[in-house]
Amino acid sequence: MENEIEKLIPHRFPFLFVDKIISADENEIIGIKSFDKSNDRMLTGSFPGFDFIPGMIIIESMAQCGGAGVKKAGLAEGFFGLVKMESVQFLKGATYNEEIKYIIKNIRVSNRIIKQTGIAYVQNEPIAEATWVCARIDKP
Repeated sequence: MENEIEKLIPHRFPFLFVDKIISADENEIIGIKSFDKSNDRMLTGSFPGFDFIPGMIIIESMAQCGGAGVKKAGLAEGFFGLVKMESVQFLKGATYNEEIKYIIKNIRVSNRIIKQTGIAYVQNEPIAEATWVCARIDKP
């Protein structure tokens, strides 16, 4: 069964890392994701014994959230792919079954390029920050 997020972005299990878009407009997108050990088993081998979600998965999740929010707000059409990470900073680890909240700011949005910056939070504490660019990819 297709959920709301699957209507917005092409990612599918086990590489779909957004649960819900809470709000989306031309300036800001807010979304959430909770990683679950039983559903996200492939990630558990990254930090055995610590239960940390790999940092780059959190960044991918943030970018997916940004893309889904852009689509939900009707700001761009087409298929976009992540092409550039301008800055990434990991501040703290996140563990399974914690809700991660993403607050993403749209820097530039067009039908060719999307540039965003975001912060991931667990319990209102920042755990990661990133700025990235996505470009429209036309299917052959």
